[in-house]
Amino acid sequence: MKDNGHQVSEPLPEAFASEEEAGEFWDTHSTADYEEYLEPVDAVIDIRRRRFEIEVDQETFYALNEYARKINISVKSIASNILKESISSL
Repeated sequence: MKDNGHQVSEPLPEAFASEEEAGEFWDTHSTADYEEYLEPVDAVIDIRRRRFEIEVDQETFYALNEYARKINISVKSIASNILKESISSL
């Protein structure tokens, strides 16, 4: 939507029917377009754990993914467990 040549955001929905609907909305919209709805909050963020990415080749990922589906565990949990077991046996 445009107003005098400037982009105008579409109205912010009162509520979303689901998390998926909210995700779809925010995938295509920016919070910068809805600053009037933002409210300051006092928040303390205490990050105790860090996560790191490790690249794996496609074949390894597919094998992990297939195994994860069979035992109903996330790929990241399987990979982490395998690494922990391998390191502990060093």
